[in-house]
Amino acid sequence: MGILSGYRVLDCSIAMAGPFAAQRMGDLGADVVKVEPTAGEWQRFRSAGGANGNRINTSFLSLNRNKRSLAIDLKSDEGKAILLELVKTADVFIQNYRPGVAKRLGVDYATLSAINPRLVYVSMSGFGESGPYVDRPGQDLILQAMSGAMLSAGRAGDPPAPAGQFLADAVTAYSAFEGALAALLHRERTGEGQLVEVNMLDAVVAFQMQEMSVFTAGGKPQTRSAEPHAHSYIRSPYGVFATADGFIVVAFANLKTFGELIGEPSFADMDDEADSWVHRDAIFAATRERLATRTSAEWLDLFRTHDVWSGPVYGYADVVADPQIAHNGTFVEYDHPSEGRVKTPGFPIRFAATPAGVTRGAPQIGEHSREILGEAGMDAEAIDRLIASGAVRQD
Repeated sequence: MGILSGYRVLDCSIAMAGPFAAQRMGDLGADVVKVEPTAGEWQRFRSAGGANGNRINTSFLSLNRNKRSLAIDLKSDEGKAILLELVKTADVFIQNYRPGVAKRLGVDYATLSAINPRLVYVSMSGFGESGPYVDRPGQDLILQAMSGAMLSAGRAGDPPAPAGQFLADAVTAYSAFEGALAALLHRERTGEGQLVEVNMLDAVVAFQMQEMSVFTAGGKPQTRSAEPHAHSYIRSPYGVFATADGFIVVAFANLKTFGELIGEPSFADMDDEADSWVHRDAIFAATRERLATRTSAEWLDLFRTHDVWSGPVYGYADVVADPQIAHNGTFVEYDHPSEGRVKTPGFPIRFAATPAGVTRGAPQIGEHSREILGEAGMDAEAIDRLIASGAVRQD
């Protein structure tokens, strides 16, 4: 039994951030009902990196495990009535419609909280529910660019560098998951549900708590210099360096010790805090030149022996094969009826008494419609009529 067993989540979200947040709750045992159109959520049919599944593409597969699918036409009276009936017994409702759409559909917080005052209603958006950017699309790359994060690393004059992940989406998903859990705790104490609003812009700015505070409270400008430092506010050497056969990273090295190890005498009399800022580019350039002379394994063995913080630069194949990853059980594997054996990152938090797990893979469109409607009290004849009318889909 997961820690959220007994709670029901209605997931009316699409794309990444909302489904990822809902999946987190499903991993912890909540009954997550994915409410999707009768044609299926569009993410089902969009490949990730060209990876196409049999019936379910990789993006949808990765974000919708531990859910049941209810496929209904929310624009029909019958479909909307079904959702409002389910709200009566739901604990959490998650949506990431564009601002104003939920109200037009009649599934806004005011409407649903009148039906169920105990409901935790999580509304996710790109920029917020109001304001000058309310109508702008909340897309990950756009939010990364507007968050300031792209100018916190790299070389001055080079193009800003986005993260290699959907960073804004992932951070927003975790923020929504955290907000839902906090609101549930409040409800346990008071009996009251509430509206929880999460937007991508605020989430990704808050994610940069230290960096932003160095600027806003410390008054230090966000300055990229001549060398490609991995962080604009960290002293040199700090970054990725080419070796004779690959790449490694070095962080927070004591300059005297580090200089002795790599054969760079100019570091001997430098102060770690003061000189590593003043001579940041010179230190980086000298490190780059020295590290190119030996292999990654040679440098890493030497640095670990002398407690210099360093590590390899992995690709995904290296991550999957890493012994610590295997020891931690970082990935979960399960059999899916249409996609075969699936291996994907699992839930990263360990609970001693109520562990997370996978009870089902991502559902087919409306796979559980009949089951869910039966639980809501509808008889078989009524469900058959809804399916025949097109208001409900059952695969």
